[in-house]
This record gives sequence, structure tokens and C-alpha cells, in this order.
Amino acid sequence: MVAVPQSQPSSAQRPASSSPFEVIQGSLSARRVARKSPLLAGLHRTADGSLIGVFAAVLVLSGLTLHWQHRWTLAFRQLEMTRDLAHRLTESTAMLERHLLERSQTPKQMVPTTVANLVYLDRPSAASAKPGIDHLAMLGSLMERTIHHGY
Repeated sequence: MVAVPQSQPSSAQRPASSSPFEVIQGSLSARRVARKSPLLAGLHRTADGSLIGVFAAVLVLSGLTLHWQHRWTLAFRQLEMTRDLAHRLTESTAMLERHLLERSQTPKQMVPTTVANLVYLDRPSAASAKPGIDHLAMLGSLMERTIHHGY
């Protein structure tokens, strides 16, 4: 085997549009790598595609995470407002009950409920019910009665 020197084209034979990056682009060309090693080129394409897919998945999941975090924050604020309003309603109800109990005379006469004070009644039988009861008249008479405060 004999080494024969290759002739280099002179600067007059080179095209005038050549740039310093042309040498780099020529040596790292995808076509040249694909011609020399098709398996390596396929591996590079697969790696590039999977990397783009991973970046796209990260972007989508980041967007979804931010979206659901915002939704959870809004729902938690509504829950806190609901708890606060329920607490205020309970306090207001207790204040109204206390005020009504202080103004009325009936609760001072009442005694606490105990087992000894309870009266047990037998369940009425179905045969003892009167067939001709006017329920609307009975409800009307109940509406005319005064309502006593307290329990």
C-alpha cells in the first residue's frame, strides 16, 4: 500500500460563498452520519423524538398541575368562607336564643328533663282513628294559637 498525497483545491477553485462554519456543518451533517452509520442515525432520531416527547409531557403536566392547584385554592377559599359563615350563624342563633330566653318567663318555670319526668303513652290503634276528621280545619286552629318562646 502506497500513500499518495491528495491534491488540495487552491483558493481560486473554492467557491467564494464558503464560510468557516461550512466545514463544521459538513462534518456534523445528519446525512453524512446516516450514510456512514444508519443504525446510529436511527438511534439519534429516536432519542431526539423521545426527548421532545418528554419535554411536551412535562409542559402539559406542569400546566395541568398549575390549573388544578388554582382550582383547589378557589375551592378551599369557598370552604373557609362557608365555615366562617356557619360559625357566625351558630353564634347569631345562640345570641337570639339567649335574648329570647332572658325576655320570657316560661323557661324559669321549666325543670330539666329526666327519666322520672317522662310520660310514656301507648301507640294509638288504627281502629280508634276517627274517619271524618277535617285536617285543614285542625291546621287552621293550630295556626291561630300563640307560640311560646323557649324549648
